[in-house]
Amino acid sequence: MKKTFFSLIVLFFFTTSVFAQKETLSPEATKDLLNKIKFDTTVFLSSAATRACKCIDSISISNKNREDVSKDISACIDKVTSYQLSLKLIQTLQNSQKNHTITINPDKNSREYKQYYYDIERWLMDSCKALETVISANNKVSEKSSSSDLLALKEYNKGIDIIKEDDYKKALPFFKKATELDPEFAFAWDNLGLCERKIGNLDAALIAYKNSLRIDPKGKMPLQNLPIVYEFKKEYDSAIKAYEELLAIYPDDPESFYGAGRIYFAYKKDDEKALQSMCKAYNLYIEMGSPYRVDAEKMINYIYTQMKKNGKEDIFNKILKENKINPSTK
Repeated sequence: MKKTFFSLIVLFFFTTSVFAQKETLSPEATKDLLNKIKFDTTVFLSSAATRACKCIDSISISNKNREDVSKDISACIDKVTSYQLSLKLIQTLQNSQKNHTITINPDKNSREYKQYYYDIERWLMDSCKALETVISANNKVSEKSSSSDLLALKEYNKGIDIIKEDDYKKALPFFKKATELDPEFAFAWDNLGLCERKIGNLDAALIAYKNSLRIDPKGKMPLQNLPIVYEFKKEYDSAIKAYEELLAIYPDDPESFYGAGRIYFAYKKDDEKALQSMCKAYNLYIEMGSPYRVDAEKMINYIYTQMKKNGKEDIFNKILKENKINPSTK
């Protein structure tokens, strides 16, 4: 902590010198001093991402689907411009140039801007607990989502409070009771399915999700979770079919492409279909500003490693080109 504080004081000293156009040290001496104090530039990333994480923690997920939440997350990351400025300042000083000119690129579509944005996004995916909470939100209310039965709602809310503690076994009876009191309570069926899946009752989870879809055929949570249950049951063809059903109702939902891509890669051993699906997911995640882009990026890298091993690097590059993805920028 003391070292970081000292380094920041040195940085402030240099910053003042640069903007006042008074060099108290020669460029070579500046570079030498920075090397001696071993300035850790990751402190800038950590600081910027921490502020973005706090912003994300304040996002309301009430009655929002993933697309809505992704826009809010993107806005939190976009607010953090100090990371780009700080990093460029240190890089300029380390280059020991006489003319210290620092330019900030505000164009969100530029490669440079995306580089800094993606640095923060990757940090958040690895280290921000709040991000994990909000990106799983899919709480858009439909006509049958809730219940007018006050007793059913009471049981449902008890279950929701327990789920927050990740105790799915303890929460399950409350959702089961809610569905008994109101068999048309779609959200209760959704969370009953979630609890059954988490504790390993896969057949019971399928029944719960299918009951939810009987009530609301466009319910996104059960549509997204059905293929996951099939995957756990090792019924991979059924999982792919379920992702296709999700895609038919929500053609712009990247989850269907991402999920199918995982199945093709991990279980069907079809690298080309896996890559096609994952590229579509990657582009849609970028379009909607979703941090899940990081997961798609990792999967594309895994597929690349496998295709290169099998002598299919040219096919890999061809598929990326067809999907307008530059291998050097993903």
